[in-house]
Amino acid sequence: MLKYLLVQTRDNREGVGAALDGRPGATVPRDVLDIATEAALRAGAELMSRYGRPPQGTGAKHGPTDLVSDADRAAEAVIGALLARRRPDDAVLGEEGTANREGATGLRWVVDPLDGTVNYLSGIPLWCVSIACEDAAGTLAGVVYDPLRNQLFSAVRGGAVRADGPSVREREQRDLAATVIAGGVACGTDAEVKRAGKLEKRLFRRVGQRRALGTSALELAWTAAGRIDVCYQEQRIHPWDVDAGLFICQQAGLRVHRLEPLAEELAPRYLAAPAGLAAEVLALVGPPAKERRRSAQRPPLSTENVAEAMRRRGR
Repeated sequence: MLKYLLVQTRDNREGVGAALDGRPGATVPRDVLDIATEAALRAGAELMSRYGRPPQGTGAKHGPTDLVSDADRAAEAVIGALLARRRPDDAVLGEEGTANREGATGLRWVVDPLDGTVNYLSGIPLWCVSIACEDAAGTLAGVVYDPLRNQLFSAVRGGAVRADGPSVREREQRDLAATVIAGGVACGTDAEVKRAGKLEKRLFRRVGQRRALGTSALELAWTAAGRIDVCYQEQRIHPWDVDAGLFICQQAGLRVHRLEPLAEELAPRYLAAPAGLAAEVLALVGPPAKERRRSAQRPPLSTENVAEAMRRRGR
């Protein structure tokens, strides 16, 4: 029998970045977590039946490393069939688009049938299934399933977090120099390459160890479980890549942030970490202090403003 870690949910809203999931007050349908879990397990079984065989039906979507295969499509079809049977009136948004539909219930399923396709096709044992269910208040349930290790990571709004696998160390407010950080940084354009160089100087040289697993969902799940201290992504990734993992991290008590790109030509950013480490990372990945001061909004200079400033200084 698998060992797993249960972490009690706590209210954990971010201080920086867009407000995220886990907001109280919204009703959670009783079956969503069970359905997400069953769908992930079934998709995982489909992927395992094909893993290690010569890939079939491979193609590139948005670039030579953004691959899709028959395994992705088959796993999404398994998930789509289950959702059509168990939750026929909910909306579905899947990476491959084979089961997408509008809904009438206010719930939407966000599905990545195979996160880490390049790893899967290359025989690298780091890939997973990621499924989230969301309503108007945000994500209400999330599941990340690692079929190779038969480990499930899941959370539901108002419930506990499940993280299968061996016991993990107690999470501490550790110094950044002793942390393990995971995640990817976009390098597809000249602007992104320049930005990556700045991140190397500002952030990555200050951390203890850096890892890139090639699957955002599994990186986030392992962060929620305490195997990774900080997950920082600065990539052009999609809701199906991160929604379940970010929600599980938040429900596990971590600070979670979705940050806008620093410039139009740069990628969006995602962060999950304990509060103390999150504050350190945010200070390093944002604009430098000089730039923040320069871009701060100040009232225009006027006679009245000068007079008020002089009065306050006692002149």
